[in-house]
Amino acid sequence: MKNKLIELIKKGENEKVEFKEKFDRETIETISAFANTSGGVILIGVTDEGKIKGIGIGKKTLEDIANRIKQNTDPKLYPKTELSEIENKKIILVEVNESKSKPVLAFGRAYRRVGKTNQKLSSEEIRKLARETEKFYFDEQICEEASLADIDGEKVKWFIREAKKQRKLEIQEEVSIKETLMRLNLLKREKLTNAAILLFGKNPQKFFPQAEVKCPALKG
Repeated sequence: MKNKLIELIKKGENEKVEFKEKFDRETIETISAFANTSGGVILIGVTDEGKIKGIGIGKKTLEDIANRIKQNTDPKLYPKTELSEIENKKIILVEVNESKSKPVLAFGRAYRRVGKTNQKLSSEEIRKLARETEKFYFDEQICEEASLADIDGEKVKWFIREAKKQRKLEIQEEVSIKETLMRLNLLKREKLTNAAILLFGKNPQKFFPQAEVKCPALKG
């Protein structure tokens, strides 16, 4: 990890790397920008020029940083924060993944990463980003509160039987529910996706009160 951080610092700031001397409001704005773009890394305790300055660390420093990020982002973010030491100076690594639920706001505003800078999104850009996220990512998003106990195993088995007959799906009924969902790309990082709940949930309305099925009748 130490060598990786040294290499990042040598390369300087870019569209996916930001240096901060201290954790402040702008740090959280950068987190929003990374989450709304393609992710990135923030090194706290490093100057803009790449000089390792270090940062004071207390017993609850990392916890306090995590809480401030959570309290000031919407939807709430939980980026990985890690303490490291270079040249006998402590620095904090904040690793931000691209969010599947965009836009991510910081203090009520949304940002995106352009080169080395964070740019505030206009209201129209925010609406566009929200539409794109809903169109491409909703079914793939993790349903955070759901578990395998919310899946109707009989629905899954019925689907496998019908898919084998009609589409020659190569999954045996004996395969576990978890394995079946994984093969159908309905599990991500060991968690159920929204699509898994909508397709096979015992009570999808528990998670999506607005969910409904519409069946059109076509002539012939």
